[in-house]
Amino acid sequence: MRVGHGYDVHRFGPGDTLTLGGVAIPHDRGLVAHSDGDVLIHAVCDALLGALGLGDIGTHFPDSDPANRDIDSRQLLARVVQLMREAGWELANVDVTLVAQVPRMAPFIACMKENLAEDLGVAVARTNVKATTTEQLGFTGREEGIAAHAVVLLQSVVP
Repeated sequence: MRVGHGYDVHRFGPGDTLTLGGVAIPHDRGLVAHSDGDVLIHAVCDALLGALGLGDIGTHFPDSDPANRDIDSRQLLARVVQLMREAGWELANVDVTLVAQVPRMAPFIACMKENLAEDLGVAVARTNVKATTTEQLGFTGREEGIAAHAVVLLQSVVP
């Protein structure tokens, strides 16, 4: 078995929606990023890559590459899942914590879990997404951006 941890953060900027876990969430601002800014999926990608010992999302999908401009992060996750499978691993479970003062995440969490399960090729029961505020402390508490932490457990598919 292998464990990986991922973390990502993006600041708020112009826009009227933001994407988290592949779900478009109406908000008075978007997230500034080279891709779609999906911090949840970026953190999961980093956790998977960490567990595999393959660096991080920036190594595999650099923001200097125009091909990654405005890319749907679910496409990035699909590529990372392919690397995981090629290396002989499968996901045992994933646990994600979104850190944000706004917007309210609860109405969207079930859809985020479903998207993760679909993209990772596992049952929804192997995914967990939760959200917390920072009680108005730090950059997330000041509503400057959103962060996400992800932890994955991989198990070998090779006996």
